[in-house]
Amino acid sequence: MSEEIRELDATTVERIAAGEVVERPASVVKELVENSLDADASRIEVEVDGDGTERVAVRDDGVGMTRPDARVAVQQHTTSKIRDADDLASVATLGFRGEALHTIAAVSKTTVTTRAREGDGPATELRIEGGEVESVGAAGRAPGTTVEVRDLFYNTPARREFLSAASTEFGHVNRAVSRYALANPDVAVSLSHDGAETFATPGDGDLRGAMLAVYGREVAESMIRVDATPDGPLTRVSGYVSHPETTRSTREYLATYVNGRYVSDSVLREALVEAYGTQLAADRFPFAVLDVEIPPEAVDANVHPRKMAVRFEDEAGVREGVTEAVRDALLEAGLVRSRAPRGASKPRDATITPERDGVASERGGSETKGAERSRGASSGATPASSGESSRRRGRSRSDSTDGSAGVGRRDGTGGVSGASRNARLPGTGHADESPERERLPEMRVLGQLHDTYVVAETPTGLVLVDQHAADERVRYEALREELGESPASQALVAPAELEVTAAEAAAFEASLAGLREAGFDAELDGRTVVVSAVPAVFGHVLDAELVRDVLASAASAVGDDDVRSAADAVLADMACKPAITGNTSLTEGDVTALLERLDACEEPWACPHGRPVVVELDEAELDARFERDYPGHQDRAPE
Repeated sequence: MSEEIRELDATTVERIAAGEVVERPASVVKELVENSLDADASRIEVEVDGDGTERVAVRDDGVGMTRPDARVAVQQHTTSKIRDADDLASVATLGFRGEALHTIAAVSKTTVTTRAREGDGPATELRIEGGEVESVGAAGRAPGTTVEVRDLFYNTPARREFLSAASTEFGHVNRAVSRYALANPDVAVSLSHDGAETFATPGDGDLRGAMLAVYGREVAESMIRVDATPDGPLTRVSGYVSHPETTRSTREYLATYVNGRYVSDSVLREALVEAYGTQLAADRFPFAVLDVEIPPEAVDANVHPRKMAVRFEDEAGVREGVTEAVRDALLEAGLVRSRAPRGASKPRDATITPERDGVASERGGSETKGAERSRGASSGATPASSGESSRRRGRSRSDSTDGSAGVGRRDGTGGVSGASRNARLPGTGHADESPERERLPEMRVLGQLHDTYVVAETPTGLVLVDQHAADERVRYEALREELGESPASQALVAPAELEVTAAEAAAFEASLAGLREAGFDAELDGRTVVVSAVPAVFGHVLDAELVRDVLASAASAVGDDDVRSAADAVLADMACKPAITGNTSLTEGDVTALLERLDACEEPWACPHGRPVVVELDEAELDARFERDYPGHQDRAPE
């Protein structure tokens, strides 16, 4: 028997709609700050208690509302931003859907106090509970609006169950407020948590001043000005991007805006990072505060109720315009070096080709034979795949002693190296010499390809082993074992002082227990983290930037497990730097030892960054690639 189809009551509809707009306390803050900015506010104060469900208050000095307007504003789908569907094609304000106040009030106990900038009447106070107006009366207030939200999700308790720890929820609030503070440097924006000020921007129109308040002096001083009018759909690209060496391990600080509205858009982010070319490691991301101006009719902002996504009419043109604008700014500042290997933006990170016949071939540095293998991890660790393809492409030109660019060159030993080389290593001519393996397949090593991949025959086909990724996996598991479950701490000779952002500082205290369990000892002094001890496994290779990454990652997702995950990511970077690189000729013994150590690993199939270590080509795939199944062939594959 089919169920009766019925119309939902108004209360149920309101709560469903509220779930789309109000996902967490940060959603409330975002909507209210947008309203304040649309109301021409020059000062916005945000106050948060606890995780934000207890109390959120947003106070501004905007145009305010009259009593009749205030009554209408808390009703569903009421707005002063647009008048009909035609206006959706050219939205120029942050808010326009007419949902924010109503949906917030539907899942909380809300008080709106407002007074119109023009007029002599008293302020109006509305009290709403669960979407119902409880009272309307007079109040005392200067022109502007204050919205105080208490007991958020009191009538939808299931939503509260999915919220994170108070520090994490405030982290989301912090990010939301920070992004609008940076987008509007002419507005003084302040944020406080449990009565303590987190940051306050001066509101003097200077974006550097706003970045100083939000990110700290170190980041603010590294920012490069971007101001361009590229060809194509964009009318202007403006803002700041950081020096290639001022980075974080997450995309957290890529703040992108469209016509002043913050959006989390992959097109803009990818275009921005692409502008750095080879100057960033694959796992490093710059700071950016970048606004793209585009005619409203060329962008659709009505994609989702939270207004965090947009669709561009000419996506390719937008991407090209952003990349061009950022790249030109970096070029003008002398920071883009097209020939540098990806991830090697510092002199000490330059790649060195090991000695051959007693001659060391330098690629941007002066280190001697073996230095690349023995060197400890350093700032800006490069992932396994970083820069190797570009180094291989340039190999025949830079290493050729006679100036020729041929691939099949002589290496001084009478053998041919490069793409044509597939020599068999000595002593690998008999299948019975292949040792038994636990995890890897049995294999007979045939040689090296491009001095980068070990080539081997297996009973079922062919295997290629990336020697860098393999050595990285071996080193990573050794470091992880050394770190163990209860790592010992090692005091630093001189404490490392790390300036952190407002968001990282706000979440630091909640992260401290997990940091100490992982073997760190640190304290917060204003906006500076002072690290006095690190896990013993880090002692000989500690770099302040690595510790900063651990703290930044921990602060973004606070919790003991998150701290350990962040420390684990640092181990992966530490394993990468000293690992055998591509373009390194290995002896028979080196290859055998590497494969034995790899076979002993728990996860030999991928490097700690997730890149494949072993690629297998079985007999069926080889037959298919050589089309050995054509009609009439004696080895025709069965259907």
